[in-house]
Amino acid sequence: MSIDIADVFANGRPLMLEAGQTMFRTADPVRSMFFVMSGELDLVRHTRIGTSLVLNRAVSGFVLAEASAYSQVYHCDCVARDQSNLRSLPVAEFHEVLRSSPDLAGLWAAQLAVSLQKARMLSEIRSLKTVSQRLDAWLTDNGNLPPKGQIQHLAHMLGVSREALYRELAKRRL
Repeated sequence: MSIDIADVFANGRPLMLEAGQTMFRTADPVRSMFFVMSGELDLVRHTRIGTSLVLNRAVSGFVLAEASAYSQVYHCDCVARDQSNLRSLPVAEFHEVLRSSPDLAGLWAAQLAVSLQKARMLSEIRSLKTVSQRLDAWLTDNGNLPPKGQIQHLAHMLGVSREALYRELAKRRL
């Protein structure tokens, strides 16, 4: 029998969010961990100068805001991009399940490593100077552009204005 990180949340409480609904906000206390059953949720940080950066997108099969397992408060906002179904588990219970199963703890560590790698790649992309360089790096890592209707989100991920991204795409005829 194979195990999956979803097994940690087998006894979790079901939860549904509508598109645009906020799950939590920066500085809210962390009480529960969440597993994304379906849908997509963005973790968004608001900068001091008023811009918003998408730090991560949680998708089906992943734990939402995984670093919050070891924090007292959330360090970003979480907003559902579309209708999303989750399972919720109190943080203490989440830790207990991991302590009781070395296999699940190993899967959790692997998921944390993947999240860290993605965060580092996004940080590297955002450090590039031009929209062209950022787009090239993103395409190298992800392959193709997202579907129409999600280009604006790509601009947020790259840390550029949507207008600048659209200009770059027009130059490339993409």
